[in-house]
Amino acid sequence: MTEVILHIYDVTNSGSEKTNNTIMQINKIFKDGIGLGGIFHSAVQVYGDEEWSFGFCEQGTGVFSCPPGKNPMYTYREKLVLGVTNLSIFKFNQILRELSREWPGGSYDLLSKNCNHFCDELCESLGVPKLPGWVNRFAHAGDAAVEIAGNTAFRLRQAKTEIVSASKVAYRFLAGIANNSPAAAPENGSPSRPAPRFQAWFKSIIPTGDKPSTSAVLEEPNQEVIWRQQEAAEAPLRQNTHLSS
Repeated sequence: MTEVILHIYDVTNSGSEKTNNTIMQINKIFKDGIGLGGIFHSAVQVYGDEEWSFGFCEQGTGVFSCPPGKNPMYTYREKLVLGVTNLSIFKFNQILRELSREWPGGSYDLLSKNCNHFCDELCESLGVPKLPGWVNRFAHAGDAAVEIAGNTAFRLRQAKTEIVSASKVAYRFLAGIANNSPAAAPENGSPSRPAPRFQAWFKSIIPTGDKPSTSAVLEEPNQEVIWRQQEAAEAPLRQNTHLSS
């Protein structure tokens, strides 16, 4: 049996002293002050004087090692003993080889596949508890926010499509009622027309651009021309019928 130790660093590799100082202040307030979390790098030490972690590289595996607490890219913060593992050093090396294949450097993602996610999987393989929640809380929150934003945008688009479709169906249905209403009955055999008040009311509740372009009822300019042509054609017939009687 051997101890499994987690080494934690403040992420201060931005290349900007101002940014690095800001990150240090964020970690001081959110982790040291209220215990919420921060922006951290982590690595796992077991069997020997090396810590193991994961990072970005263009080719090959992203799994790497360095002396415990000595990663030159970050500012060392603290270490935590996560427990003890019953796995042999042979089994541990076998796990490292498997993880090296499964974690290529090009797959690194700040929110969904970072060094803390790697350490979580390594600890699970070693049979010890995963990292404390505060170590990777900001990445989990950011990943959840991205997913929620994507789902929300999809649902809004879907809801808009359904509302427009329902509006079209409702318009056709109510237009049919208006056409068949006794109050809107045609006079002297003239073709039926939707009630003007109904048209004005329904237009007010459908946004511009959402009207069904294929509906003959909504093609108002062309339909008006047709009605007028029909009325003009029928007027002489009605006049002749009246004179012959």
